[in-house]
Amino acid sequence: METTARRIDGKERAAEIHREVAERAEALKRRGVVPMLAMMRIGEDPASIVYLRKKAEASAEVGVASRHVVLPADADPAEARRRMQELNEDPSVHGVLLQLPLPEGFDAVELLNRIDPAKDVDGFHPVSVGRLVRGEPTFIPCTPLGILYLLQREEVPLRGALVAILGRSNVVGRPLANLLSQKGDGRDATVVMLHSRSREPERLTRQADVLVAAMGVPLAVTRDMVKPGAVVIDVGVHRVPHPEAPGKFRLVGDVHPEVARAASALTPVPGGVGPMTVAMLLRNTVDAASGLTTRPFDRHGA
Repeated sequence: METTARRIDGKERAAEIHREVAERAEALKRRGVVPMLAMMRIGEDPASIVYLRKKAEASAEVGVASRHVVLPADADPAEARRRMQELNEDPSVHGVLLQLPLPEGFDAVELLNRIDPAKDVDGFHPVSVGRLVRGEPTFIPCTPLGILYLLQREEVPLRGALVAILGRSNVVGRPLANLLSQKGDGRDATVVMLHSRSREPERLTRQADVLVAAMGVPLAVTRDMVKPGAVVIDVGVHRVPHPEAPGKFRLVGDVHPEVARAASALTPVPGGVGPMTVAMLLRNTVDAASGLTTRPFDRHGA
């Protein structure tokens, strides 16, 4: 008899993090410290505008102040560098993020490398990346950290488990592989990272106890690619035409809905990984305001 996968509710789990962050932000304010997140946007990319608005709204809800630095798409790159340095030197700013993508003519790597590692709440600076690889305390990229929290709170056994990650980006795939394979309570996974040049990826995905889809291709993961009873984490978010409503659109992930008939648990789109990414950004910002670097969650999600 077929069963339907248990829904892993990212909104509910994100709310847990929001409550923790709000309590810590309030404690900081009693000490005269107001956590501040500065967000730099260059150009008028519609998706970036929406993302930053949502981050600002979430920040306000938990007592984290936010600041927007907006430059036109035709700005001089030297001006972006100057504004980034101002944020680095401003003691009232605790976290700095650069919203991607950037317009043509701007070097994202160069600007990311200019963020003070002590304020790198996105975890993309080379210092942050190096510390993560070495298993040292650092700011961990928000999406991988959110995925770890979901797995811990769902009590998914990771020690020795085979985790297949579809996608090798520096934002999700690579940092998540490092995070899950490290020694630690509730980690210690055996991780394989698959990508567009992998040979017979389905052979490995069908063996995986946990499958993370982060390749950025709508509905690419089908039921026959998933081991029965596996836990599936869908990182993708895509706006595609609605099949039953001409002229309208719907949000889908990298995972086809039919996977719910094979997996034991599955993150929805929307409402799965997305809310966790924002929650971890706020957690990293409060850590930065506290003079801390972020630590991974243990198997209890603490």
